[in-house]
Amino acid sequence: MTRERLYLYDTTLRDGQQTQGVQFSTAEKVQIAQALDQLGVDYIEGGWPGANPTDSAFFQAAPETSARLAAFGMTKRSGRSAENDDVLAAVMNAGTRAVCLVGKSHDFHVSDALGISLDENIENVRASVAHLVAQGREALFDAEHFFDGYRDNPDYAVRVCRAALDAGARWVVLCDTNGGALPAEVSRTVSEVIAAGLPGDRLGIHTHNDTENAVACSLAAVDAGARQIQGTLNGLGERCGNANLTALIPTLLLKEPYASRFEIGVTRDALAGLTRISRMLDDILNRVPSKQSAYVGASAFAHKAGLHASAILKNPATYEHVDPATVGNARIIPMSNQAGQSNLRKRLAEAGLTVEAGDPALGRILDRIKQRESEGYSYDTAQASFELLARDELGQLPSFFEVKRYKVTVERRKNKYNRMVSLSEAVVVVKVDGEKKLSVSESLDESGSDRGPVNALARALSKDLGQYSQVLDDMHLVDFKVRITQGGTEAVTRVIIDSEDGQGRRWSTVGVSANIVDASFDALLDAIQWKLVRDCGPRTAAAG
Repeated sequence: MTRERLYLYDTTLRDGQQTQGVQFSTAEKVQIAQALDQLGVDYIEGGWPGANPTDSAFFQAAPETSARLAAFGMTKRSGRSAENDDVLAAVMNAGTRAVCLVGKSHDFHVSDALGISLDENIENVRASVAHLVAQGREALFDAEHFFDGYRDNPDYAVRVCRAALDAGARWVVLCDTNGGALPAEVSRTVSEVIAAGLPGDRLGIHTHNDTENAVACSLAAVDAGARQIQGTLNGLGERCGNANLTALIPTLLLKEPYASRFEIGVTRDALAGLTRISRMLDDILNRVPSKQSAYVGASAFAHKAGLHASAILKNPATYEHVDPATVGNARIIPMSNQAGQSNLRKRLAEAGLTVEAGDPALGRILDRIKQRESEGYSYDTAQASFELLARDELGQLPSFFEVKRYKVTVERRKNKYNRMVSLSEAVVVVKVDGEKKLSVSESLDESGSDRGPVNALARALSKDLGQYSQVLDDMHLVDFKVRITQGGTEAVTRVIIDSEDGQGRRWSTVGVSANIVDASFDALLDAIQWKLVRDCGPRTAAAG
């Protein structure tokens, strides 16, 4: 059976950049474009040249790609020809092989937003597309607000699309611009549009996620006959985002009927890099990756319940719909008070700790976890703290150093500009190699900005740990999360710290206390302890 070709159009660099708080630099756009090309998408929409300096600079610095690079713009304005429209000229001057123009397909927007006649709008679409084609460009037309327009005036919405196709557009993309269409409506509408004479192999779908249905609506359009999907990495996009390509791509490659019916540009080998690319984008945006993201999230293949973990050990297919390795992800068996001994032994084995079934230590570890979680601790995400707890119970936790005392002070004072500024200072006394050491550190960074009391503590603690200081040189904190686990006067603070080192390892630790500084310090101690266990092995320093 010959598979049909399905085309993937990525708009992360344009529509994705419309996400609140997102602004890519030119270098970042180049980096993302290269990653998308390696993944195997067919089109990469680089932005709107002329709309802002960054987009214009990107097209000047654009990398060579196998994917077709597309510039985005709008159809010509009324009262001028396509040849003499300076906004359209800026898009053409980007020199891309493909050009995507957006135009109105909803009569309401034509009359109320543009203030022109319906026929004049159609002529603007036709003339703009014809101009692109005459210049040897592949033309795409984004039919803005198509599903709303089709609902109100189906004949007009189809006429607009037909004008673009008749003028030579390779693709007409049906846009659910407001994100309000549901899958059944998308399926019915695309089917009716094809029945009206618009070929499915020249139709695309562009959905927004305002009802959490962008991926479902995209698949519904494909089921109905559309053959191009537009979307973004990690579902970036205006308001609630666009169709998420990190969910769509593996679904198309791994799930039926799509896997056997369609061919896409992404190969199985390239798919194994999907999680890495998803997290690369979050790293560029300085965001913590969403743990619950389908396929690529850290929790996508996490098995918390003891019943699940026990079954996974026998056959992963019992609770996994795909092999996590196919998308470059990994299975996680987190620890919690729901854990059973099968779950526990699996997690211990991953930490390099072998404990035989029936060993009394397993029961003690589980009891300790349950007791600590009742106090506010959480080992679901703090895997490093779990490992330290288990090693302690098994008698396999080295004693590298001992904290004798610590103190943190926070001062507010006026600087030379007569502005109130904060300054945190930490004093830590440790005993290491049989010797007491006192370290003092402030929280000011190189620019003179205050980084807070936890930063001061981290600096002071790692400042002089004798033979271990050098081991910690490449370690740094990358995330700090605080949660109040009980309310009122009995409030307890839980702190989760994510740490990273020069070897690319990332680990999480937890601390709990009624005092946020104490909770932070406990999590920080665990983070350093885990690093030393990993890099210094089983040797034990005489701390006491």
